[in-house]
Amino acid sequence: MDLSRWLRDAANLVNLSTPLGLTLAVAGRGRLRRLGHLVVFDHVRLPVTDAGAMTVGSVVLVFRDSLEKAESRTPTVLAHEEQHAWQWAYCLGLPFLLFYFVQVGWSLLRTGDRAAANFFEVQAGLADGGYRERARRPLREGIAALLRQGR
Repeated sequence: MDLSRWLRDAANLVNLSTPLGLTLAVAGRGRLRRLGHLVVFDHVRLPVTDAGAMTVGSVVLVFRDSLEKAESRTPTVLAHEEQHAWQWAYCLGLPFLLFYFVQVGWSLLRTGDRAAANFFEVQAGLADGGYRERARRPLREGIAALLRQGR
């Protein structure tokens, strides 16, 4: 028995992130299975543009494909997603959404990419999630680039 993972999963249940993940999986008509301490839903159909997989609480949502196909592209994707399950737990659940999207904005500002400077993606392992490192740009350049996109 892995007590730390059991406690993480219990925390994600209590903090409502796992129930949110289950709700999204059912809404996206995913196919359920359990792998280790994670609940995985394959072939989830939700309006997500570029993510191959996403974790909400202790639930991994694999979009439009099976986990095996996602792993054929990125063999370490499940390890990456498991790190996100820990992040949901230590952020006390739903506040993770706010923290994560602030980090997406920061990463876009600093690199032009939603993941490269995102604390949560870096901590989970950029390469493990199929992301690339990108050079940081000065804040002034990032602001100018975002303003140009807004026009």
